[in-house]
Amino acid sequence: MTGADDRILLIKAKGGFGNRILSACTGIVIAALTGRTPVVDWRDGEYLPKGEDAYPVLFDGPTSPRAAEFDETASVSPQLWRGRLAQHPTDVISELYPDDHSNPFVYRRLSIDLAHPDVAEDVAVFWSYLPKMARIRRHAAQSPQFRGMTRNQLTRWALDRCFTPNARVRHEVESLFAGRERPIIGVHIRYTDRKVSLDRVFREAERLSARVPGARFFLATDNHGVQDQFRSRFENVFVIDKELGDDDNSLHEHLILDDPRHEAENALIDMWALAQCDWLIHSRHSTFSVAAALIGGIPVNRQRDIDRWNVRVVVKRWVQTWA
Repeated sequence: MTGADDRILLIKAKGGFGNRILSACTGIVIAALTGRTPVVDWRDGEYLPKGEDAYPVLFDGPTSPRAAEFDETASVSPQLWRGRLAQHPTDVISELYPDDHSNPFVYRRLSIDLAHPDVAEDVAVFWSYLPKMARIRRHAAQSPQFRGMTRNQLTRWALDRCFTPNARVRHEVESLFAGRERPIIGVHIRYTDRKVSLDRVFREAERLSARVPGARFFLATDNHGVQDQFRSRFENVFVIDKELGDDDNSLHEHLILDDPRHEAENALIDMWALAQCDWLIHSRHSTFSVAAALIGGIPVNRQRDIDRWNVRVVVKRWVQTWA
């Protein structure tokens, strides 16, 4: 049981780093708005064996309780989490709503109501597959702490507070850029379970390299064939040494890794390295690269979003943002 002044917002996760980091940022702002302590719960088995909490391993966040401390709490909102606090959205959806894994509204059943987030229970649970900062904008606008801040500014506030990568990640990113001449163009290409248009990426890379002569490329991709193609077409390309998938298997969902923690850290090195670049070529369809742009505060005019005119992607993102 928590004390009256120590109410908890348990922040669950589903999906890759981009989704879970940006979603957690929404939860962290909600916690601040409702006077709760945010507790990020990444025991879902996505990056470490199931039951091990990846968040405190991968990030040097603020000192706070750990999720497992509250598993037996009876005072929980939403009530369906009572007796299930050691579980995760994928588990609960499979148990209670097995046909709704892709339903963009299913999070509303598993999360506190974002229109009325200040509940009475000791432990409140927040989860969404994607960030919902747009849905709490009115609450934030009424808070002296956040008044006048944009959605991106709110996200960066949460990132700065709770998402400082661990020492290895920080060291590797620093070493990666030490002594390298600028400018550096970051390129993110997701090409395993979800694929972007390589033609559009290559065209943007050619245009930008012509505009910024002498620029170097930092490439972050999850596909070994794409990495080879990019390096054969462009000069001055650097990457990190990591496991790469094929055309069907995303690293965090399907491949069996010898050292899952090491590869999870490598993914964060890619994300934070992209954030350090002067320009960014990416797709808004990937929350991984969207998160990198926010982490680094890369201005929109220095981003080349290859799906900015893709109606299907734009509409889908709009629905997911406001649903």
